[in-house]
Amino acid sequence: MERTEAITLTNMCMIYDDKGQVLVEEKIGKGIRGLIFPGGHVENHEPITDSMIREIYEETGLTISNLQLCGIKDWIEDDGSRYMVFLYKTNRFAGELKSSSEGEVFWMPLEQLRQTETLWHLDKMIEIFCTDHFSELFFDKKGTAYSPELK
Repeated sequence: MERTEAITLTNMCMIYDDKGQVLVEEKIGKGIRGLIFPGGHVENHEPITDSMIREIYEETGLTISNLQLCGIKDWIEDDGSRYMVFLYKTNRFAGELKSSSEGEVFWMPLEQLRQTETLWHLDKMIEIFCTDHFSELFFDKKGTAYSPELK
């Protein structure tokens, strides 16, 4: 039985403040437009947490600390490789907020975000970020479509 597989590692972070707001990014391009939490790819040989800190700085201008790993989002690609997103949250940040080529970043009340159309099943990921009920959002391929399942 094979115990190794090709994998793409990425990350995402819910940054929140003491006023009930979260930092969102409006992604635009490549046929997409919508709100998501900032994040990105893990570089070769880069520690996962370091990649999260780097990606947030690149996309928002903020330096984050005290990261809490909340769970993962993952699926199996058509070629058999796995795509995995490490889901972090933190309320520790410093610096001046600035947008990047990835999209505009801004603060939004979490409850308003819950009522807003978002990208890539963020509504389900919020359940991982904000509760202890789930730790994984797995996309099970059934036929030609992926079915998101909180686990």
